[in-house]
Amino acid sequence: MKIAVARYPVGRPGSFAEFAETQRQWIEEAAQAGAGIALLPEYLSLELAAVFDDAVRDDLHASLASLQALRQDWIDLYRGLAADSGMLLVPGSFLLDVGNGRYRNRADVFTPDGGHDWQDKLQLTGFEKGAAIIDGGDALRVFEYRGLRFGIAVCYDIEFPLPVRAQVEAGARLILAPSCTDTAAGATRVRVGCLARALENRCFIAQAVTAGDAPWSPALDVNTGEAAVYAPMDVGFPADGVLASSDGRDGWTLADVDFDALQASRAHAQVANDRDWPQQSLPPLRAARVTALG
Repeated sequence: MKIAVARYPVGRPGSFAEFAETQRQWIEEAAQAGAGIALLPEYLSLELAAVFDDAVRDDLHASLASLQALRQDWIDLYRGLAADSGMLLVPGSFLLDVGNGRYRNRADVFTPDGGHDWQDKLQLTGFEKGAAIIDGGDALRVFEYRGLRFGIAVCYDIEFPLPVRAQVEAGARLILAPSCTDTAAGATRVRVGCLARALENRCFIAQAVTAGDAPWSPALDVNTGEAAVYAPMDVGFPADGVLASSDGRDGWTLADVDFDALQASRAHAQVANDRDWPQQSLPPLRAARVTALG
């Protein structure tokens, strides 16, 4: 299966129709390249705040409230693009009002046959906590699609091993990580999280990122990082765990992921972190003893 991950330069659309046309061009390009899954970055919906006036654009709270009127258009757009392209689409995330003015950072999933589901971001960054209106999700999901089980870990979530481990134990062999980072340190944290989860679980990780500057947006003002697809660092895969990387190039990065080869690699693995995982929980290892050395 071929996966397309985006290094997406944040734009400034003048209308939803202009945004939709850009998305259509992106999705058509991924489909023409032979992708079966296309992943766009976290916070993609915030690009749509550009369609509102300055008073809304400059205020995160006002932007989120105004975006809710476009929620159904968002769903209709990507449901149609999934059907037209024949791909499974994860269009980053949409900050959704879930009642009482509280929002969740929701990563939607759209299938070519009209299916629609989602994974909410579980862990909140300092920026999200500081907004004081965003809540973490309360459910962890694994999706089944044409015989493949996969999960979603939205940005910061990929830095936490236990939820991703739970997704893998439920059968996920691919984790999609839409992300948005504004510093080199943040980009490194997400990248290291992706590599670590691929190593621990013997699975593929696909990461999409935002790119470029958007000074008009309080949330998307600065964006950095590389889109990439990661694999375990073991026999049959790249030594650095990187199947493909954007390496500073905006647009789609594509990688072929072979799930049969992933399963077969277990028999010849140099290490078996995925199988040895339970040994961390042996009773003598659950707590460390302090030993005085004089």
